[in-house]
Amino acid sequence: QVQLVESGGGLVQAGGSLRLSCAASGRTFSIYAMDWFRQAPGKEREFVAAIGWSGGRTYYADSVKGRFTISRDNAKNTVYLQMNSLKPEDTAVYYCAARNSGAGNRYDYWGQGTQVTVSS
Repeated sequence: QVQLVESGGGLVQAGGSLRLSCAASGRTFSIYAMDWFRQAPGKEREFVAAIGWSGGRTYYADSVKGRFTISRDNAKNTVYLQMNSLKPEDTAVYYCAARNSGAGNRYDYWGQGTQVTVSS
């Protein structure tokens, strides 16, 4: 069993930065790939970034490439999302998810989300 808790969201002006954290409980965190998603009001949840279990591979949505950086520290059971050059369209609730790549990329666990609001 893994529980995910996001933190680090808040209100920031356009052009600013935030770093989100997703802290995981449980001893099996390091076997999961970890993804970040976001959901803006009235829109579907969308993929933001992903990182492999070892941290060696990362993937980004085109909309955030070059501005966001995903990383993880397996010793701390934490995955991060560094968000720079934020835009108003980045406003959303951000979720982390644990992806089981050995089970057809099934998402086994989700966090509760953290709100990011970017003002213009």
